[in-house]
Amino acid sequence: MTKKTRLSPPPPPSPSTMLSDEHFLSLFDLLSPELVFLILDRLETTKPFAAVSRTFRVLESFHRRHLRPLPPLHLFPSLLSRYPNLSSLDLSLCPRIPDSSLSLIASSPSAASLARLDLSRSRCFTAKGLMQIAVNCQNLRELDLSNGVELRDSAMAAVAEARGLEKLWLGRCKMVTDIGIGCVAVGCRKLRLLSLRWCLGVGDLGVGLIAVKCEELRSLDLSYLPITNQCLPAILKLQHLEDLVLEGCFAIDDDSLAVLKQGSKSLKTLDMSSCQNVSHVGLSSITSGAGCLQQLVLSYGAPVTHALANSLRGLSKLQAVKLDGCLVTCDGLKAIGNWCESLRELSLSKCAGVTDEGLSCVVMKHKELQKLDITCCRKVTDLAVAHITASCTSLVSLRMESCTLIPREAFILIGKRCHQLQELDLTDNEVDDEGLKSISRCTKLTSLKLGICLNISDEGLTHVGNHCSKLVELDLYRSIRITDSGILAVAAGCPGLEIVNMSYCKDITDGALFAVSKCSKLNTLECRGCTLVTCLGVAAVAVGCKQLNKLDIKKCHNINDYGMIPLAHFSQNLRQINLSYSSVTDGGLLSLASISCLQSMTILHLKGLTPSGLAAALLAYGGLTKVKLHASFKSALPQQFLEHLEARGYIFQWRDKEFQDEMDSKIWKMQLDDMEL
Repeated sequence: MTKKTRLSPPPPPSPSTMLSDEHFLSLFDLLSPELVFLILDRLETTKPFAAVSRTFRVLESFHRRHLRPLPPLHLFPSLLSRYPNLSSLDLSLCPRIPDSSLSLIASSPSAASLARLDLSRSRCFTAKGLMQIAVNCQNLRELDLSNGVELRDSAMAAVAEARGLEKLWLGRCKMVTDIGIGCVAVGCRKLRLLSLRWCLGVGDLGVGLIAVKCEELRSLDLSYLPITNQCLPAILKLQHLEDLVLEGCFAIDDDSLAVLKQGSKSLKTLDMSSCQNVSHVGLSSITSGAGCLQQLVLSYGAPVTHALANSLRGLSKLQAVKLDGCLVTCDGLKAIGNWCESLRELSLSKCAGVTDEGLSCVVMKHKELQKLDITCCRKVTDLAVAHITASCTSLVSLRMESCTLIPREAFILIGKRCHQLQELDLTDNEVDDEGLKSISRCTKLTSLKLGICLNISDEGLTHVGNHCSKLVELDLYRSIRITDSGILAVAAGCPGLEIVNMSYCKDITDGALFAVSKCSKLNTLECRGCTLVTCLGVAAVAVGCKQLNKLDIKKCHNINDYGMIPLAHFSQNLRQINLSYSSVTDGGLLSLASISCLQSMTILHLKGLTPSGLAAALLAYGGLTKVKLHASFKSALPQQFLEHLEARGYIFQWRDKEFQDEMDSKIWKMQLDDMEL
């Protein structure tokens, strides 16, 4: 008898075989637009969704709320028509925005819903265009006009028509005067945030009008304004003011601060950096009048003595103090240590006078510190590190660049005790591989700076790669013992890397670039002086890292025009590039013109660059604004041609710098140490 073979039923079809594209789309049509929008909210990018079908494209168009277009603007009208529900329009990548473009926005379907407009890097528009925006965009709440160096009071009169404006940035609008700011004060009564940083034409009158008319202000930046004590009383009467920035207001002195005694119960942040005429006498007024203060910035100001520190003792809610660049005495630090134990952040960057004794006193008392900056505190030794790591185990940020007296053994304590660290800056220190092995226990690290660390090698970096998987930023500038092997270990273990600096690591080759090309989120790559890197490595990064926006390949002599072709094709998000001392010629420079995002370029000492080739490239670029060139080209190009480019928005920076050969990193480090001494 023959045995019958029993046939098993076929496996059920998979969802991918059951549903054709048409069936899938018909099921998708059953979802309400609200549900589709919820799905779109959870996508990193909606472009693939919009490409599926016409229906999906329409849904994506109605869903999109934010738009950041690229130059040139010939597609701008169609973009505005396609996206009728925009609430935020960012034109910071478009250096030239004429009034006609602002008129298009004002007459577009999005005019009714537009709440935020960013023109912070744009030029060529006038009061006429701004008036169109103010009148027709009734829901506009935020407007950024920073760097509007050509804007005048007439433009402010136009802005004043935006009655519902709540946030306004006018940084570096140097032609604006008290008259223009007075118009804003009268028209924009709902302002909650106003930045007048570097508005040199605005004084006490304009600021006083703002304080009187805009009673809802929460944040006010008056940095580098020629104001005196005349406007301060009105400012401090603002009942909701929380953040006040007076950086570089040189006319503010102790007498000016006396008005603080009248009280500013709402003030939480006060920045008085570079106010050289303020001493402990004026600061004592803060204690009596601003009891709710949480953050105080006194950088580059008066010496931090016992009297100054004692004058601030009554600020019981103070959490952050920044004293960068101040002369700090030991008694002053001890007095800070005797404050109530509320400090969460202390910055002593470049403070002369910081010693083990004073610093230890602070950290032993303020054990809840989360951020500590002792950059360039060159008298600090391993004794202070021992106290820092023993007392402040909750640190999330520790910056200690150029603390050159700290021996390599001390860095082991950081890894043993400070496991919450997310940011660690050890630039120009004696840390070695054993120190890195210990530091790799800090598994929450997202930023690690190891520039000019001549004792570390691939061995220590491998420990970091194996354990610090959340790393986003890695700086290895001039750490000359690092090779491809170390970069490979970090790139493999930290796929979320966004910023990598391997400049002047002389043994780095294309292998390191192949490794980082697997990090798809990489946006900044600096490998200047890596003379073994070639066009193949650049091509790999261009293909693998679509988010790349900054590339520095200065002194990479083996990179030529062939390396520019993949950048031109794949790196459409590139905004800044340094090609100095490379082998790129006219053709390579011209090929980069297809990158519409490109805004800044440095091209010093390109031997193959000719005046005619440079002129052709500059004419072809659509969004370029800043170009750094050798001064010899200034006379080689017609003056009329340069004026034409400047009218288009170009800013030229001419450098008369002789060709320089690269010196050995150890010699460079010795010269650096000599200068610091």
